[in-house]
Amino acid sequence: MPTWNLPHRFEAVFLTIDIYLILAVVSKKALYGVPVQLNYAAMSYSLVARRKLERIPTIQHLIKRLKHDYMFRLDCGFLLSDTIPSEASYSRMLTKLAETEVLERVQEP
Repeated sequence: MPTWNLPHRFEAVFLTIDIYLILAVVSKKALYGVPVQLNYAAMSYSLVARRKLERIPTIQHLIKRLKHDYMFRLDCGFLLSDTIPSEASYSRMLTKLAETEVLERVQEP
C-alpha cells in the first residue's frame, strides 16, 4: 500500500487513518469541469492534526498556522508549492464527509 509522503512528526498517528476512504468521498468524480488543485490528503491530515494533536480551535486558526508555520505545513503533507485551502474549501470537504459514514468507518479499530 503506497504512502502519501507522510511527514515524520505526525507519521505514527496518520498511519492509523485509512486515507483512501476519505479520498474516495471528497475527490472529484468527473473528468470535466474545473481541475482540482486541492491536496485532499493533506487537508485531511491537517484536520486530524488540528483536533487531535495541536488543539487548534478553529479552521481559521488552522489556515493561519498553515500559512505561517512551514514545518507544520510540511508535517500535514502539504508541499511548499501547494496553495493553502480556504475556509470554504475545508467547509465543503467537511460537508461531503458528514453526508457519509466514512468518518465512523475511519475511526473503527
